[in-house]
Amino acid sequence: MKQRFPVALGAAALLWVAGCATNPVTGKKEVMLVSEGQELAMGQQSDPAVTAQMGLYDDKKIQAFINEKGKKMGAVSHRPNIEYQFRVVDSPIINAFAIPGGYVYFTRGIMAHFNNEAQFAGVLGHEIGHVTARHSAKQQTNSIIGQVGLMGAMIASPRLAQFGEQAMQGMQLLFLKFGRDDERQSDELGVQYSSKIGYDASQMADFFQTLARQQQQSKAEAIPDFLSTHPNPEDRYNTVHQLADQWKQANGNPKLAVNRDQYLRLIDGLVYGEDPKQGFVENSVFYHPELKFRFPIPAGWKSQNSPSQFQMADPAGKGLLILLPAPGATPEEAAQAVAKQLSLQASEAPRRTAINGFPALVFVADQVQQDPQTGQQVAGVRVLGHIIQDGKSLYALLGVAAPADFPAYAPQFSSVAEGFQRLTDPDKLNRQPERIRIVKLKLRSNLRQALTTNGMTEKRLEELAILNGMQLNEQVNAGSLIKVVGK
Repeated sequence: MKQRFPVALGAAALLWVAGCATNPVTGKKEVMLVSEGQELAMGQQSDPAVTAQMGLYDDKKIQAFINEKGKKMGAVSHRPNIEYQFRVVDSPIINAFAIPGGYVYFTRGIMAHFNNEAQFAGVLGHEIGHVTARHSAKQQTNSIIGQVGLMGAMIASPRLAQFGEQAMQGMQLLFLKFGRDDERQSDELGVQYSSKIGYDASQMADFFQTLARQQQQSKAEAIPDFLSTHPNPEDRYNTVHQLADQWKQANGNPKLAVNRDQYLRLIDGLVYGEDPKQGFVENSVFYHPELKFRFPIPAGWKSQNSPSQFQMADPAGKGLLILLPAPGATPEEAAQAVAKQLSLQASEAPRRTAINGFPALVFVADQVQQDPQTGQQVAGVRVLGHIIQDGKSLYALLGVAAPADFPAYAPQFSSVAEGFQRLTDPDKLNRQPERIRIVKLKLRSNLRQALTTNGMTEKRLEELAILNGMQLNEQVNAGSLIKVVGK
């Protein structure tokens, strides 16, 4: 979580009927409920929400690289008229995604796991393919997306996931799952586009193996990654290799680039894994070194951090806690702003208090919703809110539950808020992230020996093998570059 204000999108992102349209890739007429103009507008509105939610990764050389390759690829695509925008977002999750209007995002997590420029280019072409074939627009036509609340589709129950106006079109589109036909078409376009700008598209298939190994190792992760948002049929690896070979044969077998060493040097120093300066969890406590506070997490609760908020939910999905920056100059102003933004109606008068030396305000409010059966206004969820002031910064800690469950969860909500305190531990304040380090091997050996020689511990060898896209028993020559990680 960083000091950012949440972005709420208005009603302008609603869809309207556009009738039939010609698909730019297939040339066929399709029924589309999203016009091309609306598609572009959706992207323009969604981009601030995505970047606010995930944060941008600050690395000029990597951003310049993705801009250069992306613009070049967009120009040879089926929709060269779009002003494509490319972002590297500050997330350790291995993911790449596109939203309507030509906005394409790569996480630093996926950038860390590419092992050459051709792998990157293949995935870039795949994502541009989703845009050119209008897959997101078609998906919206097939099923108009409902609201996604503060917890999104990650760890909240469906009932609580409807909480608030924090629903953001960009994050909704992020979690779209395309069908196999769309994925197959995007794979074909990824091969075509990356080959057209001079890269060996078969490398994209090799990257799928890296992703499959990573997913198998991490098992049962709740957070979406590239494979969960991009279905991966068993024959996908072979299919992409065949597509790449067919393109080469049809185009005179040109010499295509891989560029392993160039790419590895590009990502030398890239932050790897969680970045503690944005906040981290350790022993059921959330620490934020940059903002210098800490607070406890209820035992057994799941949590997720993002640049715009920190979220916690109990395993049963009935209790939810969110910490986010609040606007205003005083706790009262902040409470009013939060209530307005989330359509809350106070159920009891707010009261001033102090929490470990921080001025604070406590309120209880309901978010009123319409009962679909009776049409009457009823309390959808109840909120126990704490506004905490730290100098000029104001934070809203919101505990959310259904009215029937609220009495059971309110003590836990209060306990977390009352545990909010100043972070002073030097070990936590000075915690540094791990980074990708590129080393040049002096001797021929296998990867296991090379990693061990460069200080990697036994328990992390398989992780590092996946990161390098290699097997531990694979031979590596003297002068080769490999990835290790360190602070």
